[in-house]
Formats: sequence, structure tokens, C-alpha cells
Amino acid sequence: MFYWVMKRIFLGPVLRLLFRPWVKGLDNVPAEGAAIIASNHLSFSDSIFMPLMVRRPVVFLAKSEYFTGTGLKGRLTAMFFRLTNQLPMDRSGGAASAVSLSAGMDVLTSGGLLGIYPEGTRSPDAKLYRGKVGVARLALQAGVPVIPVAMIGTDKVQPIGKRMPNIRRIGMIFGAPLDFSQYADQAEDREVQRKVTDEIMFELMRLSGQEYVDEYAAVVKLKLAGAAAEAKGKDPAAG
Repeated sequence: MFYWVMKRIFLGPVLRLLFRPWVKGLDNVPAEGAAIIASNHLSFSDSIFMPLMVRRPVVFLAKSEYFTGTGLKGRLTAMFFRLTNQLPMDRSGGAASAVSLSAGMDVLTSGGLLGIYPEGTRSPDAKLYRGKVGVARLALQAGVPVIPVAMIGTDKVQPIGKRMPNIRRIGMIFGAPLDFSQYADQAEDREVQRKVTDEIMFELMRLSGQEYVDEYAAVVKLKLAGAAAEAKGKDPAAG
């Protein structure tokens, strides 16, 4: 109920008025039945704008940190994500990530739309990074199509580290559903999972026009953070 009220009555109309989102290919999202919506990830606001434009509810796998924040802001963020159909995604790998993917599988088996960011984290520089295979594992195990969607300009609306958004137009392009049913009996094959994930990322690159980097965004972020820390340590003014 909260999801519908926010989308149709309160938040939705305000965001449409301010940011005037344009959309292409929305008819590629099925009117019923389970499917995965795989998106590039430029901004925190991706999880707000994209579900706003899809007629059906979209349940997103969002990073678990959004649900564990402290203080007033942290509690409000966690409440917002829970009330807007978001599920915590543990990105540490292993058993923890498997449990998170299991929650996503429940959405698909119940016939819902599951939103996921294959990159696993926001792009640090507006480039498109290597996808993690969780999206392929879910698609193959559930036997559902994957709809690639390219978010356009959301990094300009809310750059990393900026709290207040810039008011400017954003867009999104929904690509044709990707069918991987030919790999149905190879759902646990790691090479097949990698192949399927790479096909999804290729479509995202094609739709978004982003430069592709064959490296995980999380690894790049760590490198950038290390380089920044090293530069700060060498800066006499930093001491």
C-alpha cells in the first residue's frame, strides 16, 4: 500500500514534474509474469526513478548497508527501502550473498519483477563495469527473461557524495527481453553464468553508450580510495 501511495500520489508526481524523465522501450517490460530488470548503476536515485516509470511493482536487491545505517538518517533510509519493496543484498560473497539471491528467487517464483544491478555497486566514474554472475544464476535457475535497462543522466542528478540532487532531466531505455532458455540445464555452470552475464553487460553498454571496463567496480573503488589516501599522505598540507 505504501509503495502504491508513494508512487502514484506523493513522490511519483513530484519527481515527474521536477525531473521530466523520458523513457524508451517500456513495452519491453512484460505486463505479467516473472522477469529480471538488469540496470546499470550510476546513482543512488536509480532505485527511485526506474521503478517510478514501470507500471508494475519492482522489487530491488539493494546493498545491505542501506538497511543498517545508524542515527536518524540511517533509520529513515532503512525504513524507506523496506517500505518501497527493496531487499537487502549482502555483497560479501559466499553463503551471505547466496542467501540474498535466494530472496530474489522468491520474488521470481511468485511471478514478480526483480530489479538488480549486475555491477554490484555504483560506477565511480560513469563507466560501465564487469557484471557479477548473480544475475545470470537467478535468470537461469528461475527460467525468466532479463530486461536490460540503461539509466541516462542520473549521475548528473546525484553525483556520489552529493546529498541534494541537481534538478535536471533524466532518461532510461528498456531493451528487448533477453532469453537464455537454451542454457536452462547449465544453470550451475560457472562458464555459462559468465557468458550470460557478459551478454547482459554488452546490451547495457549498447543501450547506455557507456565506456566498458572489464574490471569489477568494487575493485576500482578500492584502488581509487587507496590512491587518494596515498596522495593525501604525501601532501604536506594534509598533515
